[in-house]
Amino acid sequence: MGTETSEDLLNGARVLVVEDEAAISMLLEDMLLDFGCEVVGPAARLSKALEMAESESFVVAILDVNVAGEPIYPVAEAIVRRGLPLIFSTGYGGAGIREPFRDRPVVQKPFSQQDLKRTLIAAIAAAN
Repeated sequence: MGTETSEDLLNGARVLVVEDEAAISMLLEDMLLDFGCEVVGPAARLSKALEMAESESFVVAILDVNVAGEPIYPVAEAIVRRGLPLIFSTGYGGAGIREPFRDRPVVQKPFSQQDLKRTLIAAIAAAN
């Protein structure tokens, strides 16, 4: 990492948030702001998430696996096509992730601020 610290990786980082549950979305936004990140979104519907994944500027995305009853995978595919990292957020852990995304990082709900921070730093660092 050189002289750049983990905190530096998060400071000003634009993070796309896709989450349909308002309480979780607000908690996630608060955590990201505490880390110094800039929140893109959040998107609570698949159509909006797909539009944002294809057009917005961000360095990493946090994706709820099930958004209003729809699987998030079309959005994940759009992000992967752009060469950007993503993190899945789910209550089911890694077992609920479909191929070919099983190698992507997962934060299991409910997640702690420290778990989210560690996963974000790792995802951004791996992409750099």
